[in-house]
Amino acid sequence: MAARAESGSSFIDTAKLVLAIGLLIAGVVGFYYFSQQSLLYRVLGVVGLSIASIAMILTTPLGKSFWGFLKEARVEVRKVVWPTRQETVQATLIVVALVFLVGLMLWLFDMFLFWVISQLTGQGA
Repeated sequence: MAARAESGSSFIDTAKLVLAIGLLIAGVVGFYYFSQQSLLYRVLGVVGLSIASIAMILTTPLGKSFWGFLKEARVEVRKVVWPTRQETVQATLIVVALVFLVGLMLWLFDMFLFWVISQLTGQGA
């Protein structure tokens, strides 16, 4: 008995997801189909159908688990210790300096290899 109830709700949830995707597609198609209408009305239609679609998705177990994931992610982001402005500026300057230094080293290495090859082959300057 319980297995039938689960499969029934699973079918209903799948139908909700398919209907929600259908609403999104209908919104996009309607946006272009009613191109002679005001842009405001078309955008409101797409936004309204998108909100309805999201609301329908959130009623499914998949949507509820995704919403729970977003809540937990928000809690974790609040736990992050963000760097101060001074730390950010210092790290950025270090990165810029190292990129310049590595670029200079690669340029010198390239010039050296070019000189070696031109000496070996007798071509070049």
